[in-house]
Amino acid sequence: MRVGVLTGGGDCPGLNAVIRAVVRKGVQEYDYDFIGFRDGWRGPLEGVTVPLSIPAVRGILPRGGTILGSSRTNPLKAEHGVRRIRDNLDRYEVDALVTIGGEDTLGVAATLSEEYGIHCVGVPKTIDNDLSGTDYTFGFDTAVNIATEAIDRLHTTAESHMRVLVVEVMGRHAGWIALHSGLAGGANVILIPEQRFDVDQVCAWVASRFRASYAPIVVVAEGAMPAQGELVLKDGSQDSFGHVRLSGVGEWLAKEIERRTGKEARTTVLGHVQRGGTPSAFDRWLATRFGLHAIDAVHDGDFGKMVALNGTDIVRVPIAEATARLKTVDPALYAEAEVFFG
Repeated sequence: MRVGVLTGGGDCPGLNAVIRAVVRKGVQEYDYDFIGFRDGWRGPLEGVTVPLSIPAVRGILPRGGTILGSSRTNPLKAEHGVRRIRDNLDRYEVDALVTIGGEDTLGVAATLSEEYGIHCVGVPKTIDNDLSGTDYTFGFDTAVNIATEAIDRLHTTAESHMRVLVVEVMGRHAGWIALHSGLAGGANVILIPEQRFDVDQVCAWVASRFRASYAPIVVVAEGAMPAQGELVLKDGSQDSFGHVRLSGVGEWLAKEIERRTGKEARTTVLGHVQRGGTPSAFDRWLATRFGLHAIDAVHDGDFGKMVALNGTDIVRVPIAEATARLKTVDPALYAEAEVFFG
């Protein structure tokens, strides 16, 4: 049996750990052959491949990024996309695909599996932690640790100058990174996409912090929106899945805080720093287990499924179910963090 492997969407720490686990167990226990498809769905769409073997995956466990490359290619939008994928899978004699990605990459896998009978097994990857069906996605823990360390460092410089520091973190539709890193880093305000924020209330929390002789830290997810206003966009361009480029809400908010309070405010945008670098121990552990169980699903012929974390167990859920809706922050969790605002 020959198995194809691809990594799609935004890169994140832990991708290489999945690839390593899939190949190691697949070769050692099932005697499978492997082929890597380059740059997400562009690989099977255009027939761009790299060899995958045990020697090829040695030493990649601690490496960030992905040895297979990634892209936001949407083959369902390409001319004759499904037919081209079928032709290339036949050309390389690929019997099944392990697709490692987030909502978009796995959404394509769900469609190909359900509607066209292409054998896909999904592995949930996203630093945003917004995939339904799994308690955690790998990449999230590393991103939270990076953001938390940045917040820790910003506390000291903010207090040295008694200025407001606004930290913009990733999170298009879900505020998991902002919530976890903000709470862990002792932020005084946390703003998430799930709940629109009142700028006057934010300024009141900022003023309260100054009255206590401390400099406030405001953590804002890139997709957070004011009560009166819309998303702040980097530009108007869209990717092949229809996503606009976000970034700028932190800078906008800092200017509003400065204008309304008279206090100096600066912005730090963490951006792709959250995606890069070596994965945390938890992400290596989770990604490895996902890979081991993904190749088991291939061996069992259990296609159209995604491996997922349920407590400490790895289970299988339908890919279509896992991508049907986003997992967003529960209002009760956000209310816990509000205790520390101001």
